[in-house]
Amino acid sequence: MALQTAERVSSHDNSDNVIYQRHLVAYNQAASLIHGKVLEVGCGEGYGVDILAPKADEYIAIDKYQSNLDKYVAKHKNVRFEQVSVPPLKFGDNAFDCVVSFQVIEHIEADKEFAREIARVLKPGGILILSTPNIKMSLTRNPWHVREYTYKQLTYMLRQSFSEVNMQGVFGNQKVMDYYEKNKASVRRFTRFDIFNLQYRLPRAILQIPYDILNRINRRLLLKENSGLVTDITHQDHFVSSATDECFDLLAVCVK
Repeated sequence: MALQTAERVSSHDNSDNVIYQRHLVAYNQAASLIHGKVLEVGCGEGYGVDILAPKADEYIAIDKYQSNLDKYVAKHKNVRFEQVSVPPLKFGDNAFDCVVSFQVIEHIEADKEFAREIARVLKPGGILILSTPNIKMSLTRNPWHVREYTYKQLTYMLRQSFSEVNMQGVFGNQKVMDYYEKNKASVRRFTRFDIFNLQYRLPRAILQIPYDILNRINRRLLLKENSGLVTDITHQDHFVSSATDECFDLLAVCVK
């Protein structure tokens, strides 16, 4: 059974809407790039399957936790789900035309091995589309994340395993930026009590549950105080351009 934390973004909880819509940007971007046999690493509840499966001949979705993808498997006959932890990847060399992995690598201890494994299972010329938060836009330390990257750090790391790395970023329009500023102010209501900067000093494991509880409270407060803004934001309020320190997510397109 999946661990239900604020890291497991829901397509059904209105308080998650802004994050959910931002995550859809990566799926929509990938839909124009993928083909053939596709692997999704870290599918979560599977809300990207409807977007990507029609573009693939075969679609294998994997996740560390059991995901209820039955409705997607029934709807798309080319979809298969497997519960597995990574790295390594259990598949053979040169097995896939494309790999997608969104909001996963920040949770992986062995990130370089993770990148190498993805390159290994890709066919020559195969494509990886990967997203992860931009640390420059993070408002607090997220103890569920092993690390977060700048666009330069992620580019450097991925170039060790891929011949081409095109580093893009997911940005927001003024509506999204208004939400970001309200979120920043709301987060500061909580972090002002951290006078000893413990969020950066204590081990991740100690901070995860308190962070998760406060994160969920914060999202629901934002929804209550700004319901129209939170629920009105869609993936169309975002755009993709060359990565800078001001993008919300890093979106890398890599070629083996």
